[in-house]
Amino acid sequence: MEEGIKEVLSFTDCCREKLGLKRQDAQIYSPLALAYLGDAVYELIVRSLVMNRGNMQVNKLHKRSSGLVKAKTQADIVRLLEDELTEEERAVFRRGRNAKSMTTAKNASVIDYRMATGLEALTGYLYLTEQFERLLELVRHGLEKIGELEAE
Repeated sequence: MEEGIKEVLSFTDCCREKLGLKRQDAQIYSPLALAYLGDAVYELIVRSLVMNRGNMQVNKLHKRSSGLVKAKTQADIVRLLEDELTEEERAVFRRGRNAKSMTTAKNASVIDYRMATGLEALTGYLYLTEQFERLLELVRHGLEKIGELEAE
C-alpha cells in the first residue's frame, strides 16, 4: 500500500482480519442459525438509529430500541415488505418463518413470532452474503412504512 493512502475496510473485513474469521457460506446454516445472527444484526442497526437520534438516558434508549426489535414490530415490518422481496429473499424468509423453534413467543402471538424469525433469518442471510446495501435498504423501507423513519 502506498504511503499516505489508507485502505478502508468494512466492519466484516476488519473482523476477518483481526479475528481470523473465514468467509461463510450462508447456505450451510439452518434458518434458525441465520435468525440467531440476524437478530443481533437487526438489533445493532436499530440501536445505531436510536443512538443517532441523540444522547439520552440508557433506559430511554432501551425503551425506544426494544419497541422496534420486538416480534410484533418485526412481523409488521416484514408484512409490509413482502412485495419488495426477491424470490431468493422470499425463500430465505419462508425457511426462517417455517422453522421449528424450541423457544416460544413470550409477548407475541405464535404467528408474529414466526414472521419475526423469518425476518431475522433473512437479515442473517443478507449479512452473511455481504449484501449490506440490500439489508439496510429493506430495514430502512420497513421502518419508514411503520413511521419510524422519514422517507427519503
